Amino acid sequence: MDELKTKNSAPEHPSLEGHFLIAMPGMSDERFQRSVVYLCAHSPSGAMGFIINKAQPLSFADLLTQLEIVESPDEIRLPEKGNEISVCQGGPVERGRGFVLHSGDYDSESTVTVDDDVSLTPTLDILKSISRGIGPRSAMMVLGYAGWGAGQLEDEIASNGWLTCRADVDIIFDRRLDEKYGRALAILGVDPAFLASEAGHA
Repeated sequence: MDELKTKNSAPEHPSLEGHFLIAMPGMSDERFQRSVVYLCAHSPSGAMGFIINKAQPLSFADLLTQLEIVESPDEIRLPEKGNEISVCQGGPVERGRGFVLHSGDYDSESTVTVDDDVSLTPTLDILKSISRGIGPRSAMMVLGYAGWGAGQLEDEIASNGWLTCRADVDIIFDRRLDEKYGRALAILGVDPAFLASEAGHA
């Protein structure tokens, strides 16, 4: 009986938290076409993640200025190696709400650890830290998020809407947004051109 109970208590679908969702060419929802989503939460009650490869028409410096964190972009102390921080369209839900995905070397009361290498902070404190040059080693800003209700994501995956793989932290924080889709597919050994040519075949 104990063995049976153990088997029955195992989740039917393992959690995809910390994984990429890679949109298949046949994705019908144009908001997610050619998108790479980093899943921060996934359980039987639903899932939440962020599109990490679609740029916002707003720079990080402009965002800090609009939020009055700095008076001028000249005040911003750029992060390590002088890299600009990407600002992405995180998803169609609450597009005016900002989140920062970042490396695990920054922590605050509101920081949520997703895995060993990636954390999430949704408050202004991290933006202030970044502007002062004391933020995390790697970071990206996302506006809005993608959300799924109970069983919805599983249904979309079963309908060949998404490919999944373990996330690569280098891809998450890479500023070359246009390359993320192909690089994510490469984790699975898939050539984007081949995938597109096969999409129209039964």
